[in-house]
Amino acid sequence: MRLFGWLKIPMLASVRPSVIELSETRCVVRVPLRRWTRNHLGSMYFGALAIGADCAGGLLAMELIKRSKQEVSLVFKAFQAAFLKRPESDVYFTCEEGAAIREQVQRALASEDRVTGPVRVQAAVRAADGSFEPVAEFVLELSLKRRA
Repeated sequence: MRLFGWLKIPMLASVRPSVIELSETRCVVRVPLRRWTRNHLGSMYFGALAIGADCAGGLLAMELIKRSKQEVSLVFKAFQAAFLKRPESDVYFTCEEGAAIREQVQRALASEDRVTGPVRVQAAVRAADGSFEPVAEFVLELSLKRRA
């Protein structure tokens, strides 16, 4: 992901995201809390949170497009965020929309039109007991179109 970021989207690489898990159904990305991602209050800057949500949802969609062995263009058309708590440590972004995205890819491949649908991403920090505590919820409007 870092190489892709440096080559295609340098701002993405600046937050140093790490892929923790990537499968057909789920993607987990970690964004570390560090100087470049921290705001003036010491918590993660909302721009870094947006990049993390983009990475988790976008990487899962890119993986499913790659598995289709077809050419599909991907873009996010809308973005909604609900911030639940200040994230004061590394943030884990989880997208479990693999089945819905796979179905959307199939619809895009069967159509000449752009196909859009929501992709939900949860952001959480690791609590002292090892569990994950939600800090934000995102809905990104994924738009796919088969390339001619």
